[in-house]
Amino acid sequence: MSWRTVVVTKPSKLDYSMGYMTVRDVENTVKIHLSEVSILIIENTACSITCALLSELSAKKIKVIFCDSKRNPQSELISYYGSHDCSQKLKNQIAWQDYSKQQVWTVIVAQKIKNQSSLLEFYGLKEAQMLDGYIEELEFNDITNREGHAAKVYFNALFGKGFTRSDDTPLNAMLNYGYSIILSCINREVVSSGYSTQLGLFHGNMFNQFNLSCDLLEPFRPLVDNLAKNTNPNSFDKKEKQKILALLNKELIIDNKTNTVLNTIKIYCKSIFSAIEENDVSLIKFPVMNYEL
Repeated sequence: MSWRTVVVTKPSKLDYSMGYMTVRDVENTVKIHLSEVSILIIENTACSITCALLSELSAKKIKVIFCDSKRNPQSELISYYGSHDCSQKLKNQIAWQDYSKQQVWTVIVAQKIKNQSSLLEFYGLKEAQMLDGYIEELEFNDITNREGHAAKVYFNALFGKGFTRSDDTPLNAMLNYGYSIILSCINREVVSSGYSTQLGLFHGNMFNQFNLSCDLLEPFRPLVDNLAKNTNPNSFDKKEKQKILALLNKELIIDNKTNTVLNTIKIYCKSIFSAIEENDVSLIKFPVMNYEL
C-alpha cells in the first residue's frame, strides 16, 4: 500500500528505472520505489521529468501535482483510463438520474454543515447551534441554499467577522492550498473508479474540470479549516505546507474502522458511487471528524 507524499522543492531531474523514481539535485540523488508513493508534488518549476516516469506514475495511479512559480498547486496528472471499465462507468455517469444526484447532494450538504457545526462546537462557539438549525431547515437539493447561509455564519464565527475568503492573506493561502490537496486526492479516486471529474452532482461550471470532485470535497473542508484555525499563520511557507501534507496521514474513523485521511477519501468516494448507482443514500459512508491535532 502506498503511503508517502513526496515533495520536490529544489531544481531536480526526475526519471524512472527498474521500479524506482530517481530524484537528482545538485547535492543528492534519492531513489524511491513507486510502490511507496501515493502523491508526488513538484513545487519547483526548474524541475525536469522524463516521459518514462510520467507514464509509470500514471499507470500506478500516483497523483502528480505541479505547482506554479509561487509554489501553489496549478495542475495535475490525470490518467485517461483510470479503470478497466471506464467506458461503461462514463456511460452510467452520463445517465445518472437528476433525482439520484440531488438526493446524494442533499446528504452531502447536510454532512458538510454537520461537520462545520462540530468544529464550532469543538472551539466552544455558540454559533454551532445556528448551524444545527440550518440542518433541520435543509430541503431537497438545498433549494433554499442553507449551505451558503451556514458558510457565512461558520467562517465569521471561526475566523472573525472581518474575515472574507477573497482576501489575500496567509490564512486564505493555507485554506486554498489545503483544499487543493484534498481535491487532488479526490480526483485520483474519481478517475481510478472510472468516472469523469467534469460531470458533477451539483456543480456544473463549464470552465471547471473538477465539478464532481468539488461536490465530493465539501464534507472534508472542516479538516483544513481546523488546521488553519489552529495554526493561525502569519505567513504561508514550507512549514505550513508540511502541516497540510501531514493531514493526509491523520487517522479518522469511517465504517467503524480507523483509516488515514487518504484511505478515508477512497472509501467515501466509492460509497458515493455505489449510492448513486443503486439509488440508495444509506450506502454513503462519511468519516467521523477528529479535530485533535
